[in-house]
Amino acid sequence: MVWKTERSQRPDVEQSDDELKMIPLWSVILSVMVFAGIQMLSYGYFGGPPPGGPRHGNPIMHAIGSYSWGAALASYVLLIGYISRDVKRRNMRPALWMLIVLVMPGGIGAIVYFLLRQPILSRCPSCRTEVASDFHFCPQCQFQMKPVCGQCFRGVHITDVYCTNCGHDLAEDAMPARLRSYSD
Repeated sequence: MVWKTERSQRPDVEQSDDELKMIPLWSVILSVMVFAGIQMLSYGYFGGPPPGGPRHGNPIMHAIGSYSWGAALASYVLLIGYISRDVKRRNMRPALWMLIVLVMPGGIGAIVYFLLRQPILSRCPSCRTEVASDFHFCPQCQFQMKPVCGQCFRGVHITDVYCTNCGHDLAEDAMPARLRSYSD
């Protein structure tokens, strides 16, 4: 019997597969080619015995070194691919950030990107204004985007029965029907 797990349809639960889908196919192919190229370079040029002499060095350490360098460079190519899509999703300048990530040595550009990236924006269903995804209310039309406690007005999860901050019974609140439908 094959066990099939169904993906959760709840909006308050993040799906980790969605982040992996952000890596483009060209980045995956290029990272495999980089890993294979490092292995061929390592064993083709440096792996054989020198002409006219015995082989120096430990072959186990040579294998560990070539796999480590290949994995590190292939991972960096995957990271560049992820950033190339993530920068567009966050409405940032793709050419500028790709230049920063590629030019700064040692992965410093990627670290700078992750420290300075903008939050993901979503559109208000009522007035179509772009708002940060962590907003509970639209700043233009006061449309309730996420559930909040009716007593302390802090954000709560859709599936919560009681507020985690003040203990208020969330069933007593006049939560909009579109948010209440997830908890029934």
